[in-house]
Amino acid sequence: MSAARGAVGARFRLHGRSAADGLDCVGLAGLAFGVEVPRGYRLRTGDAERVARAITAAGLAVAKDAAAGDLLLMRTGPGQLHLGVATDSGFVHADAGLGRVVERPGEPPWPVLGRWRKE
Repeated sequence: MSAARGAVGARFRLHGRSAADGLDCVGLAGLAFGVEVPRGYRLRTGDAERVARAITAAGLAVAKDAAAGDLLLMRTGPGQLHLGVATDSGFVHADAGLGRVVERPGEPPWPVLGRWRKE
């Protein structure tokens, strides 16, 4: 969670992998959990099962309960999946609309499809 919060303010960049150069939600997840993440994906995909398999293959375990520090997989719209990191007061995510990584208070406004954490 601290790595995700440390990236707050970094600019949004599709396929971005560092806070210095910019991050997208996948890059933020890689930074927050210290795992390798895929490159070359499309901005839109509706295949939540494929994304869930990739998260598990990266070494994260499905969370049975909600806790700060969890990786969140959310559906933000038709064909649009998004990742964020839960905090004790909300969640951190790379917001393309705002053009930067932000921490939003409260629960995500989108359906949460799954939660994972490092064990």
